[in-house]
Amino acid sequence: MTVKNRMTAPQIRQAMENAIVEGRFAPGDKLDLEKLEAEFACSRTPIREALQALEVSGLVRIEPKRGSFVTRLDVVELTERFEVMAELEAMSARLAATRAGADDIWRIRETLAGCETAAETGNSDEYYHQNTYFHHAIYAASGNRFLEAEARRMQTMLQPYRRRQVQLRGRMMRSLHEHRRIVQMIEAGDAERAATEMNAHVVIQGERFHELVAALRLDPV
Repeated sequence: MTVKNRMTAPQIRQAMENAIVEGRFAPGDKLDLEKLEAEFACSRTPIREALQALEVSGLVRIEPKRGSFVTRLDVVELTERFEVMAELEAMSARLAATRAGADDIWRIRETLAGCETAAETGNSDEYYHQNTYFHHAIYAASGNRFLEAEARRMQTMLQPYRRRQVQLRGRMMRSLHEHRRIVQMIEAGDAERAATEMNAHVVIQGERFHELVAALRLDPV
């Protein structure tokens, strides 16, 4: 993430968002202002502006007299956000099943193929990226730009946790099978089953909940 030219606050925000989403800054990490100034070769003002923007997006928490931290959700917060994400995703799939055109289906199929290649080679990092493209394609196919923007915003907030999910044993192949069922329902125009499959794919509960809590070393409720 090293840069040579002076960057603006929006550019710094985007670079830091990428670093958080990609795991270079982990949930709970303290963000050292002096190190960030050196990293981006800029004054503290654009750094603070970038951090404030990241706080609005939910990726950073600024605590008075303590500093800025990458947001680390507790079990209740994480569960609540995944519940909302599951509903946004389900709505996207439901609308895509009735609105997707040939180009939309082609893009969804293309991203599914990317997921298949990554899963077959056991590349969890590549699967994570292809998984993101897959979901973005379905948001776009919903034909609702407001829904697409909200789903993308929530997805960005949860990306550090979704990335960890993909790394859990057996999760990549299970995810791929779920993707295939979702695509089948969208192509068949079965809106309710597409929504049901997508909700089940995203929401964390039961065994998946306990696996993620253990992987993130969170205290169960």
